[in-house]
Amino acid sequence: MSSRKFVIVGAGMAGVQTAVALREMGSADEITLIGDEPHAPYDRPPLSKAVLLGGPADDARFDVDFDALRVDVRLGVRAQALRTGEREVVTDAGAVPYDRLVVATGAYPVALPGTTGLPGVHLLRTLDDAAALRPVLDAGQDVVVVGAGWIGAEFATAARQAGCAVTVVEAADRPLAGVLPAVVTAHMRAWYDEAGVELRTGTPVAQLEPGAVVLADGSRIAAEAVVVGIGARPATGWLAGAGVALGTDGAVVADDRLRTTAPDVFAVGDCASFPSARYGERLLVHHWDNALQGPRTAAANVLGGDEVYDPVPYFWSEQFGRFVQYAGHHAGADTLLMRGDPATDAWSACWLRGERLAAVLAVGRPRDLAQARKLIGSSASVDPALAADPAVPLRSAAR
Repeated sequence: MSSRKFVIVGAGMAGVQTAVALREMGSADEITLIGDEPHAPYDRPPLSKAVLLGGPADDARFDVDFDALRVDVRLGVRAQALRTGEREVVTDAGAVPYDRLVVATGAYPVALPGTTGLPGVHLLRTLDDAAALRPVLDAGQDVVVVGAGWIGAEFATAARQAGCAVTVVEAADRPLAGVLPAVVTAHMRAWYDEAGVELRTGTPVAQLEPGAVVLADGSRIAAEAVVVGIGARPATGWLAGAGVALGTDGAVVADDRLRTTAPDVFAVGDCASFPSARYGERLLVHHWDNALQGPRTAAANVLGGDEVYDPVPYFWSEQFGRFVQYAGHHAGADTLLMRGDPATDAWSACWLRGERLAAVLAVGRPRDLAQARKLIGSSASVDPALAADPAVPLRSAAR
């Protein structure tokens, strides 16, 4: 059989792991990995932690020998369009032909309207973003963070560690309002107070002025630097008109094998949603573990397999001296059980769908997370009374 051309667009975790998985599964085909950044492929979690606080950028690089894997890595090359009829990716460096294509372009951070390019306004998604923010932390500047989500809390944690005065502004009435219920997030406000971070909720940003953030209520907050962390969107604009179906959220609509609606085109990671039989709905997961797990399924199916992708979603966050982990997926109709006192440093929240454990949020209780992940993966039913007792191991609550 003649060698096939496998092209992967996106050199983040999902793209790199797809290339690695293809080789581990025995592929001898040509593999081309295209990344739009000029840097050697790197991991993103260190950016909001070690790299931001002065650690070497090399520590974020993937420990992958692309030459030994015979992967043609093309850096600083941006995909502009996809021509499925011609089976080629159009880039700013020319057309790249493929036999099978994997879209792994990830997501881009959402900017505040009208602030792109303004001096002193930062996003935090790339290595260059982290490099631009390091002088801010080194100088101990007064910082305003827009958004009290995961990335906002992580950056605020690093900025306080660096000695910056930090104010976090959130349009919603509480932190993480879009992902966790009030009974859970109400206790997280105290984390900001303990860390010396001023948290202003319920007031959106109206505009930015030189040296200040102006809120919708007319108040002004002094700011030498502004960091925007209000979410991310799938980086799929280059697929317009290509015959690859996109959802209303901009994500590639992949099936449960991570195949797109275009022939021999697959999608994985932050840029793609997939149907979950476990949860009975389509999921778009913007977290590191999805970009780590999905590539093995994508690679297997690129090579002709028929593997289903239906993971137990997982992520973690380090903020204000706490290690926060979440596994599964919950909905508003699920039953919430508090496992321990959220006013303490170690507690969990469990969501039940009927008798089945659907999700868990663990703060300082890693065993709860590890055991819950296995129970969710096996669709286990649990005894609610036992699951709510922090003295009982979660695995012992299984029926």
